[in-house]
Amino acid sequence: MRIVFFLLDTLFFFLVAAALLRAWMNQQRIHMSGQPGRLAIALTDWLVAPVRRVLPRSMVQSKVDWGSLMTALLLALAYAGLWLMLASALTPVSTSSAALMLGIPTLALRLILRTVLQGLMILLLGYAILSWVQPQSPVMATLDRLCAPILRPVRRLVPMIGGVDLSVLVLVILLQVGLMLLG
Repeated sequence: MRIVFFLLDTLFFFLVAAALLRAWMNQQRIHMSGQPGRLAIALTDWLVAPVRRVLPRSMVQSKVDWGSLMTALLLALAYAGLWLMLASALTPVSTSSAALMLGIPTLALRLILRTVLQGLMILLLGYAILSWVQPQSPVMATLDRLCAPILRPVRRLVPMIGGVDLSVLVLVILLQVGLMLLG
């Protein structure tokens, strides 16, 4: 049964991460025609488009991509519901419906936080590796626009040492600590 939970975690991690990435790219006004925008749209458009149709017009025309954020939330709630259904089916002890209802938002929030932390780590590691190996890569400009707002406060605190920017390393360590606290 661990395999089923692993597959469920992986599937919903990628779907929630794509929805959150889509929202972040729209917030940063990054054109979605390049990567990773096309991937985020391909993974989430089946759910974002209907969600946007039911949102109030003021939310759709907002600077915040509420459609993608609501999609991430709906996916996290679906994940939590499925996870708890599977877990309660495996345990012989009967679980009250009230306990299940309290567990769904908690598990959904935990998935969103974990996805944000792990997603940022993936973006930062990709950014760091490309900055060393292929700094003129077309995707480097996109990664720079995605990571710069997050790195800016850390760069103010962490000076460059020998011409090397250690802010990515410091932020990855902080994100890892956050994952440990969440775990």
